Amino acid sequence: MTEINSTVAPAPRKPRKADPPKKPHKDFPLFPNGNGQWCKKVLGRPHYFGKWQDDPKGIRALDRWLAEKDDLLAGRVPRGRKTEAAVLHFLCNSFLNAKRALRDGGELSPYTWDSYEAICRELTAAFGRDRLLTDILPEDFEKLRETWAAKWGPVRLGSEINRARVVFNYGYKNGLLDKPMRYGEGFKRPSKKTLRLNKAAAGPKMFEADELRAMIDAATQPMKAMLLLAINAGLGNHDIAMLPESALDLKAGWMTYPRRKTGINRRCPLWPETIKALQGWLVDRPAPADEANAGLVFLTVRGNSWAKDSADRPITHECRKLLNKLKINGSRNFYAIRHSFETIGGDSRDQVAVNAIMGHDDGSMASTYRERIEDDRLQAVVAHVRAWLFDKKKKNAAPKRLGIK
Repeated sequence: MTEINSTVAPAPRKPRKADPPKKPHKDFPLFPNGNGQWCKKVLGRPHYFGKWQDDPKGIRALDRWLAEKDDLLAGRVPRGRKTEAAVLHFLCNSFLNAKRALRDGGELSPYTWDSYEAICRELTAAFGRDRLLTDILPEDFEKLRETWAAKWGPVRLGSEINRARVVFNYGYKNGLLDKPMRYGEGFKRPSKKTLRLNKAAAGPKMFEADELRAMIDAATQPMKAMLLLAINAGLGNHDIAMLPESALDLKAGWMTYPRRKTGINRRCPLWPETIKALQGWLVDRPAPADEANAGLVFLTVRGNSWAKDSADRPITHECRKLLNKLKINGSRNFYAIRHSFETIGGDSRDQVAVNAIMGHDDGSMASTYRERIEDDRLQAVVAHVRAWLFDKKKKNAAPKRLGIK
């Protein structure tokens, strides 16, 4: 029998949170928020006007609201909140609110939004959410870069440094900083030489023909159709996840689908193998769980979209399981198929047609004036990639060049 030591004092109970006060009257414009402050939501964003425990009748909070109301309703930072605007968490919240609006309007991809949200978490964790922006010095950025370099490779490091700069540049352009942030020499992106050496050490970021054939043969639906679409038309994960059925003309054998990332229109002929896989999938496609997803080509077994607004990327996850099953090694995943299409398609000697299928814009004046590309050129590119993939006898043959027999 266990003895009870009656001399040990019981653990103190946590003090009970005070109940929020009621509104002084029904037309009172503020409400007591659960975080202990008087609050008002303006243009979709909460604003706070002091603790209700110190101001139970909301007299001071109401005065502050009336003083700041015009600025807030106009979307401006109230002049009296310069101190609040000068702290890191206010900058991050303002930045993310702006980017969320772009995402909800279809102008920013969910992946980019996730990346911006993650970098804001990194910055507030490293510097402190209440850190004054004017108190973040070059040596702080240098230390942050050292921390990131210890856990990320050069490519990821460069991307995160660029995103961090985007956040602070937003602050300057929107008046939250009086002058551009000074990063110092210690917060530079990795050099091109470093990136080249890292790429050489990591190996090619593409799948070879025998690897892709093994993946396609071993895959079940809908992954089989996704793999064929990716190498046939150079589509990436999000493009496939959001592909509408209206973009496909399986009878004629064509896909017409603007690239979601850039808005550049794409037109691509489909292989017989791709058409067959798509037709087989569409027969057994689950019913959509949400009317908003009714027109999508690919749905999960529960009838949901394959595109997710979180770090859980279903297409990447399913492809990784397939690669592990086949023991295909290397730091490659589904998106690397797009690298394969670009690389092999370039061997067709018609980079303009390859760019048109990939949805790339080279920024040249010619691309600005070019209104269309003949179907024969697009067919030649995808035929070249198809021969590379399926013709085992010719896959190692040297490409033909003028003057060489």
